[in-house]
Amino acid sequence: MLVSLVIPVYNEIPTLAEILRRCIAVDFPKELVLVDDCSKDGSREFLRQLSEQGLGILGGTPTNRNEIRVLFQENNQGKGAALRRGFAEATGDIILVQDADLEYDPRDIPRVIQPILDGDADVVFGSRFIGSPRRVLYYWHTVLNNLLTMLSNMTSGLNLTDMETCYKAFRAEVLRSVHVEEDRFGFEPEITAKVARGNWRVFEVPISYHGRTYEEGKKIGWKDGVRALYAIGKYSLKR
Repeated sequence: MLVSLVIPVYNEIPTLAEILRRCIAVDFPKELVLVDDCSKDGSREFLRQLSEQGLGILGGTPTNRNEIRVLFQENNQGKGAALRRGFAEATGDIILVQDADLEYDPRDIPRVIQPILDGDADVVFGSRFIGSPRRVLYYWHTVLNNLLTMLSNMTSGLNLTDMETCYKAFRAEVLRSVHVEEDRFGFEPEITAKVARGNWRVFEVPISYHGRTYEEGKKIGWKDGVRALYAIGKYSLKR
């Protein structure tokens, strides 16, 4: 079963090569669908080279278990827009979101997709808050995350512990039934609401989390929290 890792990229040159090495090292058939969101820090040029020369530029010998596709946005549109493009281009049976930084460990991916492989789930969320190691950072981010998850649960009827997690895996059929509208981080509550409305089977599994500071490149901010609140209301009412 082929797994597509959809990886939005915006100004991630310090971590980009390493996250790709870590993704490749996970042993299952996969394609890497990288979507550059008009990066300005050298990420775009690195991805052009990767597209032209293949995975060998990462310093190893790629096997036929790893395929790569590189897509380029003409304008900076946001994570949701990059994911929308990547989902449309992905060819895997399972599609998983992977950030281009090092906050999420690709070694957790087999755990995330296992409920789908077992036939128990259509969608799996990786939770940072149910039992795995995580870096201790930003108290108020945790408060806001818990608030957004609670409000999402109240409107969706789900009982998630981490709605805002990056690691979300889907059977391809699920994403073919959903049109992603949000261009930025509003993607998280939007997709959660639409998955719940579709009555898809949702599982949650523990994952590790190595959060980064703003000095290390973290991008999400308070405006994205406000947009998430708006998205929770919008997509809970939209039919």
